Amino acid sequence: MAPEKKTRTGGDRRIGKPVRSPARIHGVIAHDLGVAIVSGQYKPGEILQNEIDFSERLEVSRSAYREAIRILAAKGLVESRPKTGTRVNPEARWNLLDPDVLAWSFETEPSPALVKGLFELRLIIEPAAAALAAQRRSPEQVTRMREALMAMERHGLNTEEGKGADREFHATILEATDNPPLLSLASTIGAGVRWTTVYKERKKELPRDPMPDHWKVFDAIASGGPEAARAAMTELVEMALHDTARALQQRPRA
Repeated sequence: MAPEKKTRTGGDRRIGKPVRSPARIHGVIAHDLGVAIVSGQYKPGEILQNEIDFSERLEVSRSAYREAIRILAAKGLVESRPKTGTRVNPEARWNLLDPDVLAWSFETEPSPALVKGLFELRLIIEPAAAALAAQRRSPEQVTRMREALMAMERHGLNTEEGKGADREFHATILEATDNPPLLSLASTIGAGVRWTTVYKERKKELPRDPMPDHWKVFDAIASGGPEAARAAMTELVEMALHDTARALQQRPRA
């Protein structure tokens, strides 16, 4: 069986064409098409190039393109039908909580509605999770939360190590709820925390130090105070939304 060909310049101008290892080509295609879709370069209802033309123009195998389309379809971005081809779905059908879809949205310019919606989701979930965590956390989980906050202070939120520690802190709170459905949201909450932080940095915002807010949440959970934990987490997320709102106000006008 002939090996898949590598991508090269010369395909659809709306997607990138980096040269990668053949085994990962379908992932590269899915990424580039995904970014083009969520950024509006491909409009809802638009028919994508058929697999034969796409494969020939980018010099990739048809199987790589089909696998990329399956990835996008699983995330709700496209729908493939016989004879009509692959059509971009309306945004209402996109799985916006998928970590990849979130990441693709923030690679260009996310809509204010998406950013605000992520914070509203966090305000619904995280305060209640903090209250449960205060009642159910284990000593080992308290230790991990403390270590995550210490790592955030040591590395700073402008580093990958600091961002990773931030996600670990929030993920451990969800884990401490001992609620499997809540825990299943850890990747979504983590992605929301990550990409809104990246967004603020890209806008060159200088928000106030968020560490005191994080330590308030930790202290309430560690001391077993559910209502204090709920209030502290609410304040943390609301202040993060306030910081991000300033970045949104600085968006360049079209």
